[in-house]
Amino acid sequence: MKWSKYIKPYLAFFILGPLCMIVEVIGEVIMPKLLAVVINNANRGELTTGTSLGIMGLMILTALVMMAGGIGGAYYASKASVSFAADLREDLYRRIQQYSFANIDKFSTGSLVTRLTNDVTQVQNFIAMVLRMALRAPGMMIAALVMAILLNPPLSVVFAVSIPTMLAAVGGIIFTGFPRFGRVQKKVDDLNSTVQENVTNVRVVKSFVREDFEIKKFREANGNLKKAGISAAKVMIFMSPVMTLFMNGTIIAVILIGGPMVLDGRMEIGDLSAFLTYVTQILSSLVMVTFLLMFSSRALASAKRIREVMDEKLDLTDENAKHKDLTVQNGEITFKNVSFRYYKNSEEKVLNNINLNIPAGSTVGIIGSTGCGKTTLVSMIPRLYDCDEGEVLVDGVNVKDYSLYNLREGVSMVLQKNTLFSGTVTENLQWGDENASPEEIKRMAEYAQADKFVSSFKDGYDTLIEQGGANVSGGQKQRLCIARALLKKPKILILDDSTSAVDTATEAQIRKAFSEKEVPIIGESDPYTENLRRATKLIIAQRISSVQDADTIIVMDDGVITGMGTHDQLLRDNTEYREIYESQTGKGA
Repeated sequence: MKWSKYIKPYLAFFILGPLCMIVEVIGEVIMPKLLAVVINNANRGELTTGTSLGIMGLMILTALVMMAGGIGGAYYASKASVSFAADLREDLYRRIQQYSFANIDKFSTGSLVTRLTNDVTQVQNFIAMVLRMALRAPGMMIAALVMAILLNPPLSVVFAVSIPTMLAAVGGIIFTGFPRFGRVQKKVDDLNSTVQENVTNVRVVKSFVREDFEIKKFREANGNLKKAGISAAKVMIFMSPVMTLFMNGTIIAVILIGGPMVLDGRMEIGDLSAFLTYVTQILSSLVMVTFLLMFSSRALASAKRIREVMDEKLDLTDENAKHKDLTVQNGEITFKNVSFRYYKNSEEKVLNNINLNIPAGSTVGIIGSTGCGKTTLVSMIPRLYDCDEGEVLVDGVNVKDYSLYNLREGVSMVLQKNTLFSGTVTENLQWGDENASPEEIKRMAEYAQADKFVSSFKDGYDTLIEQGGANVSGGQKQRLCIARALLKKPKILILDDSTSAVDTATEAQIRKAFSEKEVPIIGESDPYTENLRRATKLIIAQRISSVQDADTIIVMDDGVITGMGTHDQLLRDNTEYREIYESQTGKGA
């Protein structure tokens, strides 16, 4: 990851901001000298009306220039930092969208949210501070130091003691504070994960009456963040009085040394006043640098976390694809000696030496015990995961040789966890085809047995779906997700236990729509019904009734295929299938 990428488009702002702040610094350094002239002239009795008015006018002009510089510096710093953060956040989000399931598994959802929001904000605030202080603080310190030395070199010796001592104290504080800010961000991750998990699964929490437990869990995460925040804040709290102590100690030393000089006539009172102002400016600049370094520790911790996301090696890419322009045409699927492990260093295989051919246009049912590898098997087809051994072919071409876009455009998958998004019913269904007409949307909803309940809503297809589909039932959500998948016009349609929440009569109607003989062909210009008839359909189910009419039924157990055939063939030849059938129907084969 190159940070310069986010600076180059706004380089002018990154340059103009500090330059404007330098203008303000010049004014701040000149102002004490002008005031010293007034005081010295007045002390000598040489101050005239004309002279005083001239110096006052010059001071007002200097103040106006300083104001313009300060405003300009703040404006350009904000412009640069906000633009930097917006581009970074967009790239970070785009990178996460490219993650495979394996990549996402390395980060918690709460952690990714924190990195997209809180961590980027920390970097943004640091950049704004740098642009406003990086030149201003050192510039003021150097300029004020030079002016102080020019005013009275012997008196300037106090800086040889105060500045190194102050820097040593600051270094110790920063060394102590740096790791604490990293711990704060980790605790923010934990808190976000706790909140997100609770809010997402609020119905489960309430149904099990676990509110008190969740409140306790939140209190613990919130308490840990509080402790980490206080630990980091202690460093910042400790720094302020230390800086004040050094500043006041230096001022006292200057007065103790400079006072006798004024009384002896070796130094004018106006020069001592200016010298004290320069002392304040020098030490204030050191304080600003110190705070900048402290904020940098938190920003660096956030930058490291952002870099982890950006530099995460993508588990699935199509960089080496041989046929990036190729699209899925027919939907034939072949598994050749496919094996897979979720954890690469594990000896246990989720899939073990799978060999399978699924003809284009056929309907295949997959059944087996929970955790036997059914979902993992079909996830290989759109490359949600890549196999460890063997190869998966679609239309005779290795899935790794397609571009990810073209491959996944040809495959539509209704996952076990059905997800809807905030927006209307129509907007949710148009995820399948953003250009689908109302008639096409209605037709696919009819096939998915969703049209009847959607039409019963007051606003019909314009009904707003709440976040996550909270205002529709589980069965309604499943049917909407099936309709959305059908609108995609896939060559391969995968239904992963996607009718588990609907009643058997409704499920039978959905199966009827998937049957080649039952799907009506409404003219050659109707790509949806035509494609549904010709698509290769894979149906994962727990109920045998969901798959018994399939052309082929695959029985899986512990990552291997234990049987394959029609319903009647498996009842006759496959013990496992027969046991499932008997347990569900309550009768023998």
